[in-house]
Amino acid sequence: MNTHARNFAPSDNRTPAPVNEDSIPFFRNIAVGVDIVGPLWFQFYDYGEYEASLRVNLKDRYFPVVELGIGKAHVEDDATRITYKTTAPYAKVGMDFNIMKNKHDIYRLYAGFRYAFTTFKYEIDHPGVIDPVWRNVAQYHAKDVKCNCHWAELGIGVDAKIWGPLRLGWSVRYRRRLFHKDDEEVGKTWYVPGFGKADNSGFGANFNIAFEL
Repeated sequence: MNTHARNFAPSDNRTPAPVNEDSIPFFRNIAVGVDIVGPLWFQFYDYGEYEASLRVNLKDRYFPVVELGIGKAHVEDDATRITYKTTAPYAKVGMDFNIMKNKHDIYRLYAGFRYAFTTFKYEIDHPGVIDPVWRNVAQYHAKDVKCNCHWAELGIGVDAKIWGPLRLGWSVRYRRRLFHKDDEEVGKTWYVPGFGKADNSGFGANFNIAFEL
């Protein structure tokens, strides 16, 4: 009697588990940075800012950010001889989105927004005007004039990993005042810390040096 042995491959009817194509951690790192454009403004203008930032990296896609700074101005108008001075902090909070197709590249392309605000005081001084009749000097001086300003920023920028934790990048932003309060007696504020010259809108630029931790 012949016995024929048959080999059967083991059957497996289980459905393969789906593959997660993007399995990186939700929290990637944080980065601290400074802007070098604001201090450079002092070389060419009578105002500028010192600004630092803290950015959280979530899956290389979402970047909540806080920016804190100090704005300063000390300017004298050549025509009116009026001097304007202020030094005050400001703050910005917002979010950047990495819109690169490959989110994990060493290069990033950002689109983002900020909500910003400041409360500040300023001082105006004038050497005085001689009264043509009485020949006495009428001086003009206003100190600790209280104001505040809230504005929004929309921006786009890029950055890249240079070496190790070091990243360099720049951004261009459109700024729009939301609401503000000026002194009713003194009038319109000339400079707003963090915003710039007190128009209703304007553009600004940043160049950041950041370290990822």
